[in-house]
Amino acid sequence: MNLELSEEQAAVRELAADFVDREITPHATAWDRAEQVDPGIVKKLGTVGFLGLTIPEEYGGSGGDHLAYALVMEELGRGDSAVRGLVSVSLGLVAKSVAHWGTEEQKQHWLPRLTSGEALGCFALTEPGTGSDAGNLTTRAVRDGDSYLLDGAKMFITNGTWAEVALVFARTGEPGPRGVSAFLVPTDTPGLTRTPVHGKLGLRGQPTAELVLDGVRVPAEAMLGPEGKGFSVAMSALAKGRMSVAAGCVGIIQASLDAAVAYATQREQFGKPVAAHQLVQEMLADIKVDLDAARLLVWRVADLIDRGLPFRTESSVAKLHASEAAVKAANTALQVFGGYGFIDEYPVGKYVRDARVMTLYEGTSQIQKLLIGRALTDINAF
Repeated sequence: MNLELSEEQAAVRELAADFVDREITPHATAWDRAEQVDPGIVKKLGTVGFLGLTIPEEYGGSGGDHLAYALVMEELGRGDSAVRGLVSVSLGLVAKSVAHWGTEEQKQHWLPRLTSGEALGCFALTEPGTGSDAGNLTTRAVRDGDSYLLDGAKMFITNGTWAEVALVFARTGEPGPRGVSAFLVPTDTPGLTRTPVHGKLGLRGQPTAELVLDGVRVPAEAMLGPEGKGFSVAMSALAKGRMSVAAGCVGIIQASLDAAVAYATQREQFGKPVAAHQLVQEMLADIKVDLDAARLLVWRVADLIDRGLPFRTESSVAKLHASEAAVKAANTALQVFGGYGFIDEYPVGKYVRDARVMTLYEGTSQIQKLLIGRALTDINAF
């Protein structure tokens, strides 16, 4: 693994950092308070090319490799994890799935719109009664002539209220993972209703929704991938998606460290800067060690993907470590701030809230441990 960035990767990273500092960081607190990021950010993300990373240029993408993608996710996570989630879901889970599993017609129809920011996608897998147990989802798709009728409900769907297309997973056959299929469902299809989810602990600016499908009719051509392969579509998306979440967590850790160092070197207590106290330096050092470890784990996953090598276990390792480290780093940064960290005039409280969900979605920490354990022992403990 080469730890030195190429000129192109370094340029993408610099572009992302500049974009975040201009377009995101100055607004993050206001968006958090309002529980909505500015919808105009979507088009800006598309214009700068961030919604098309790794997607071939022939479909409107901006190309690039997965390390460049991870670098952008890190910078977006540093600025506002709510914005990072918009991109991770629409590009990382939906557009990449279309690029990998879609027919030529599906690629030509959806990818230019998703990569330009003209449209967003949402990933409709989680249900009110099935989160980690995705193989036992209850939403159904019944064949009716040349179309399918979808019925069911989905919960905690990122981009759900903004998306133009939902990648919906529904049961078309036998119980268990083998009976699941995937469908590209335009969100203006009759019978599909979307209800915003408010009052979230973190990622408050990110649009999150409950989707209800009541007799939603889609043509058979809307199926993504072969019938009965929907679970494979979902798991292949999530394997790379965990790298994206981990990269966003690296951004949270970096932001936490930057804020803590700035505060500790400026604030004085007992006649000297807070940073002059040994235990404060210990806290800063702990964040730095976790930051470097998390970043290298993410880069390893990106490197494996770009070289066409197995990466799923390494992606779970990166997601597990980075998400738990982000929670720890944000909490530690708040401790450095003391009482000031407890009010949203300063950013570390938001980092704590945003980091907490990272250990839950796209596979909880416990699920990641089971996946890692299965890879080590070849025994399934699910």
